[in-house]
Amino acid sequence: MLYNAYELQRTMLGNAAAFASVGAELLTNPALPIGYFGFGPYLASALDVFAHAAAPRGKPAFDIEAVTVGGKTHTVTESIVLHRPFGNLLRFDHAGLPEDAPRLLIVAPMSGHFATLLRGTVARMVESCVVYITDWADAKMVPLSEGTFDLDDYIDYVIGFLEFIGPNTHMLAVCQPSVPALATAAIMAGAENPCRPASLTMMGGPVDTREAPTSVNDVAMDRPLSWFEHHVITTVPITYPGSGRRVYPGFLQLTGFLAMNLGSHMMSHYAMFNHLVTGDGESAAATKAFYDEYRSVCDMTADYYLQTVEHVFQRHSLPKGELIHRGKRVDLGAIRDTALLAVEGERDDISGIGQTRAALHLATALPEARKKYYLADGVGHYGIFNGSKWRNAIAPVVEQWIAAHRNAVPSPN
Repeated sequence: MLYNAYELQRTMLGNAAAFASVGAELLTNPALPIGYFGFGPYLASALDVFAHAAAPRGKPAFDIEAVTVGGKTHTVTESIVLHRPFGNLLRFDHAGLPEDAPRLLIVAPMSGHFATLLRGTVARMVESCVVYITDWADAKMVPLSEGTFDLDDYIDYVIGFLEFIGPNTHMLAVCQPSVPALATAAIMAGAENPCRPASLTMMGGPVDTREAPTSVNDVAMDRPLSWFEHHVITTVPITYPGSGRRVYPGFLQLTGFLAMNLGSHMMSHYAMFNHLVTGDGESAAATKAFYDEYRSVCDMTADYYLQTVEHVFQRHSLPKGELIHRGKRVDLGAIRDTALLAVEGERDDISGIGQTRAALHLATALPEARKKYYLADGVGHYGIFNGSKWRNAIAPVVEQWIAAHRNAVPSPN
């Protein structure tokens, strides 16, 4: 019933958004003077803001067409190099990269947004690396015949992607996947897998949420797992290929994120309204571009979501040495050569300071020379992987770390 109610609301808002968009276009038509006098500009701007906020959204495209390196512009090539039911492996490169350019696997969050949320991360790192990224599928689009997908499957996918790319690949995990990515490094190290990552960069990840708990952590701890199963898990309706699959719908995830900072989101839309009234289309377009991405959401499978809540936020299974993958305990002490870089934001209100850094203490057998911690001053959660501070301050640290550990894993005999 929850999903069906949402679909009904989405349809009604979509129709209203279409009418509002037509009204805004009419009021801004140069042939109609009413848009330039009295309340005309205010009404047109209000309709435009409403149309943008209420419009339905699908999966965005990466649209990374070119990068400029050393004063030269190169066309970026995007391709699907491996297809899996619950997520493809994408590759980005350009002709300006040297033949021995490092290979970087970016593990995108499976947390309600598409991998395109990391567009800025990919665009910056493809300047110096052949970039691969996990393009997780929208669970409502995956038929039940493809089976289930849980935390074990997530780790298996990442292992499979690393094996497909090959030895001495570097890995970068943004936010939530820091936990399964770290587990992946440990599992592959314990098995002496030659394709274990040469380095792993974790950015704003909840490795140990007992450190500096945030409001997100508090919500997970204050309620039993049964509450989440009964209140936020629903079934995909018949209108989608994944009909009958139990999911945590993206629209609920988005509602939660918006509610966390409702005041700032309202002020952003009010600022957009003012920009439109004064004719500052460039500033309004920047706000629209951000929310186009932010409001594009997807569903995740119930199994994966509930296991993440249980093991990451409630039981702290990985830092306590209690996480089990395919019947075997994940031992972080097995990591002996994968270089670890932990990046945190000073103003991160989702993953508190110390939660990502905990990974460095947990890798007890890893030499200190292969551990690094970087705290980004004045940076919030989103700014860790997008925006000017990411491009100019954080990304160079990641690039230097990759360069320093290009061949950290011994080549197989």
